[in-house]
Amino acid sequence: MKQFINAKESLVTEAIDGLLRTGAGRLARLDGYPHIKVVVRTDWTRDKVALVSGGGSGHEPSHAGFVGQGMLTAAVCGDVFASPSVDAVLAGILAVTGKSGCLLIVKNYTGDRLNFGLAAERARAFGLKVAMVIVDDDVALPHLPQARGVAGTLFVHKIAGAMAEAGADLDTIASAAQGVIKGAISIGMSLDTCTVPGSPKEDRIASGKAELGLGIHGEAGVEQVDFSGARAAMAMVVDRLTPSMGKGDHVALLNNLGSTTPLEMSVLAEELARSPLGARIKWLIGPAPLMTSLDMHGFSLSLLPVDQDRAALLTAPVAPHAWPGCLAFAAPDVRPLPDGLAPIQPVPSAHPAHRVLLDRCCDALIAVESDLNALDAKSGDGDTGSTLAGAARALKSALDRLPLADPTQLYRAIGMELSQTMGGSSGVLLAIFFAAAGDASASGRDWIGALRAGLDRVMQVGGAEPGHRTLIDALAPALAALPQGIAAAATAARTGADATAQMTRAKAGRASYLSEDKLKGHNDPGAEGVARLFETLARS
Repeated sequence: MKQFINAKESLVTEAIDGLLRTGAGRLARLDGYPHIKVVVRTDWTRDKVALVSGGGSGHEPSHAGFVGQGMLTAAVCGDVFASPSVDAVLAGILAVTGKSGCLLIVKNYTGDRLNFGLAAERARAFGLKVAMVIVDDDVALPHLPQARGVAGTLFVHKIAGAMAEAGADLDTIASAAQGVIKGAISIGMSLDTCTVPGSPKEDRIASGKAELGLGIHGEAGVEQVDFSGARAAMAMVVDRLTPSMGKGDHVALLNNLGSTTPLEMSVLAEELARSPLGARIKWLIGPAPLMTSLDMHGFSLSLLPVDQDRAALLTAPVAPHAWPGCLAFAAPDVRPLPDGLAPIQPVPSAHPAHRVLLDRCCDALIAVESDLNALDAKSGDGDTGSTLAGAARALKSALDRLPLADPTQLYRAIGMELSQTMGGSSGVLLAIFFAAAGDASASGRDWIGALRAGLDRVMQVGGAEPGHRTLIDALAPALAALPQGIAAAATAARTGADATAQMTRAKAGRASYLSEDKLKGHNDPGAEGVARLFETLARS
């Protein structure tokens, strides 16, 4: 798999230096490359308890991204998914620990426990006060003797960091950290495995499946489950966490495991709010990439019981930009539309023939959704069919509200409906088309004349003309042939749509950004949709 790296051997050191260059001088590294990779605060004066964490790289922004005022004092970075050496950890401890001592925050993996543990012993031999806590928040494998440490580790970073910033002593901070570890629980789900640089990708998750409870190093999960969308995915995660939850209100940490899009993460946040746990979650951290697993297409959810004291520590300001904040998890704030934008509801009226015609038009567009999406994927973003079908479904559901017996008001009502339900430029253009048709009908034009007036207005406003490789290449000849009957219109529309396959230079729409080889041989999806619509009407 292609990746924006140079070599796996230099990947981590180059990434750390890239981070430091964009850190506005707040961060530095120890001079120990390539074996010692330690990021430290530049404003640190050793007058408070130091917090040191780390582990294998590949979890960015963890851990170096959370070094800064209010969180970590130093992060010790290993190679990808590999624990740092004892010498690296010791270097980090020695670099930042003063009389107040140091707390090591370690995830529960054998390599981390051993290397951080031995480094702590050596640091104590230097006369330093060093305490260590082990985070084991993963509940995916309840029968595992030692649970893994995953994204719940960030609760410890934040709460211990806020306490250290406020001047608490080492024993108090370590005790509070243990309390957080006792209450923190996490579990993850992914649709795909991660890609480890220099290694072949493991394709163990079949199509239509998701893996529940997998680890942050790509370790196999507790089981593979059927995947049917965000709601079911969140429901499974919530179901696994619920038995281990503490009492009362909680804070949730919604973590992007790497390549899940922000759009998907926001949907997952909404599903969390709608879940049985939603009412108990008062604060949310994220959704954001916090402890990733390279490019894993998944998410994890961590929970922690929260009271006023913990809420204050979690919401205390910090310097690291990677920390998204801990915000109240509240219902959406919905406000009324401004005056003049509230939709005007037409007076419904019945007209069986008009209703049947509109129904057939909508069904025709819904039927070709997949075909048009596939065609659009060759020269666009693959959503023409979904856009038209979505508008058709909305229009079908609105038929009972439409003034079917009044052509003038019907055109205008259809335009209003499409402007509200159809996204992108297509919705705007079709809304203009039907609004102009309504104006022409009000001026006495017959239905063919009204539709032609709508086309003229669309060409005027949108700037597209026949030959520009848009739906107009099918719609214009169809309307010109319509006086000869619907069959003639369908034939003209098909000829116009097929001609777009030889138009290798689009002059309007998204296709205008594409090269000749992307367009040649493929009908414009909008024009194809118009042709399919007229052909369906001709057959019926």
